[in-house]
Amino acid sequence: MKRNTKDLQEWIKKRYYSIREKFKNDSFKFDDVSNALFNLYKDSPEQTKLILSELKRAGLLETTKNPEDRRESIYQVVDILEPLPLFEEHSKLSKDHLTNILKTAADIIRTRVDYTFILLLLFYKALSDKWKDEYETVKEELTKKGLKEKEVIKEAAQPCYHTFHFKNELLWDEIRKEPLKLPENLSKSLKELAELNPDYKDIFSHFDFHQFTSNQENHIILNNLFELFSRYSFEKVEEDILGDAYEWILKYFAPTKAKEGEVYTPREVIRLMIEILDPKPGKWIYDPACGSAGMLIVAYQYVKEKYGKDKSATLFLYGQEYNSKTLALAKMNAVLHRITNIVLSTGDTLLFPKFKEKDSIKQFDYVIANPPWNQDGYDEDTLQRGEYYNYRFPFGAPTKQSADWAWIQHMISSANDKGRVAVVIDTGAVSRGGREKEIRKKVLEKDIIESVILLPEKIFYNTGAPAVILVFNKNKPKENKEKILLINASKEFIPGKAQNFLGKEHIEKIVKTYKEFKEIEKFSRIINRKEIEEVDYNLSPSRFISVFEEENYRDIKEIKDELRDLEKEREEIERRVNKILDMF
Repeated sequence: MKRNTKDLQEWIKKRYYSIREKFKNDSFKFDDVSNALFNLYKDSPEQTKLILSELKRAGLLETTKNPEDRRESIYQVVDILEPLPLFEEHSKLSKDHLTNILKTAADIIRTRVDYTFILLLLFYKALSDKWKDEYETVKEELTKKGLKEKEVIKEAAQPCYHTFHFKNELLWDEIRKEPLKLPENLSKSLKELAELNPDYKDIFSHFDFHQFTSNQENHIILNNLFELFSRYSFEKVEEDILGDAYEWILKYFAPTKAKEGEVYTPREVIRLMIEILDPKPGKWIYDPACGSAGMLIVAYQYVKEKYGKDKSATLFLYGQEYNSKTLALAKMNAVLHRITNIVLSTGDTLLFPKFKEKDSIKQFDYVIANPPWNQDGYDEDTLQRGEYYNYRFPFGAPTKQSADWAWIQHMISSANDKGRVAVVIDTGAVSRGGREKEIRKKVLEKDIIESVILLPEKIFYNTGAPAVILVFNKNKPKENKEKILLINASKEFIPGKAQNFLGKEHIEKIVKTYKEFKEIEKFSRIINRKEIEEVDYNLSPSRFISVFEEENYRDIKEIKDELRDLEKEREEIERRVNKILDMF
């Protein structure tokens, strides 16, 4: 019999193996298998009927009529020659294993459903397993202290011992027991988790699995995803592995989401910006357009690598994001990286900045962002309706067509008197005329622009155009006053089919040049205000630094003389060859 197991859901495959192990070659009745599956998985009789039907359809189960009662079926497992591929339940999870799981998850959903459901399931599974691990640890400690079992069980479940507050019935394995009710139970659990964990309410409120599985195809996808994540335990997984897994999903789906306007900043670009700012422990870092919190997380990781985990915990990380669902992704990202020293808020930064102190906006040591490029709708009339207009936009309002210099001014205003700013933005921001030129002129007069770095083309997923990194320093070294370092890094990349990439060596070269504030032929140049004025306040590195090799033109007489000599040489060789041939 031809066996169709390709589309068989993993949770049904799992039950097939259990049935085969239980009954082997013996025949069995419905009540027998129903009792067995209830004992193993708490499956209801309705679920058992579905399982048997699917196994029969796949050719993994044979049925005959009971000769004593024709209304009753007798079942027997078909022992397939090659076992169906299953991972060991709750096997140890490595980075490679988790990446493979996510690749499978991505293949399951393809483009049929929103990829953020994968992120939430990863988040849910990780938190659930972590709660269990914390629970068992506390139980062991309390038992050693001599507490009775009943007291230990009750005490170990108290919220004070856990990162997230769970009830036993909300744990992953409990929800998994009823595959047919999975969407309904998962949606109910998310609502209850939101109530139990009010600080993270916005994470859970953005996902409705009951509505998501209103069609049968999505129901199957959810079951497959749930069983996929169920194969491994996340109890002892290192924070970097989980965090990297989350980032892998964001990056994997970035090209698709770029078409919808969602921007994923390549991590090598973020790393470059962070290394330029070189944040120190105990400092305050702010991203006013934080997206999924990539820049804040890379800043945390940078300090952790350079100074140690304890020092990274002394950072103060702040981020604001306009899209509430994107902010939910940012919060999940931070939790999976186990970063607790972070504050994330939602809202329109250009109109209503959330971080304030006294009668103004909060000040930070470092401000970093990849804001929306050429965002329209923020002219002077609009910005004046926001908060702290005069303080945040002292150099003037941009045009309605591009808010680039509104973002930049907000970032400059958010930096303290020794603060530094790094922003990656469209190249037009440093070369366009009109109001933007007037703003650049006023910023130049303050002498806070430290460097402009031109990046290669095809680095970003949402555009093939290059970008520039603008670096501002409110406390420029004396020797760099009235000077700006331009870096043309447009040729510093690893070529790819769809995307180019900044390699480690390229980042090191750019950062070294920036820190040493030096000129390198065809790569960097230091300019002064007079030179900028002469080119109408155009700060584009390509305007001052050519990365193309110059053609070496030769004199025509020199070329003719060389051709004449070559002709004479040819004639001499031909004469010698003919002389040798005449000897034969």
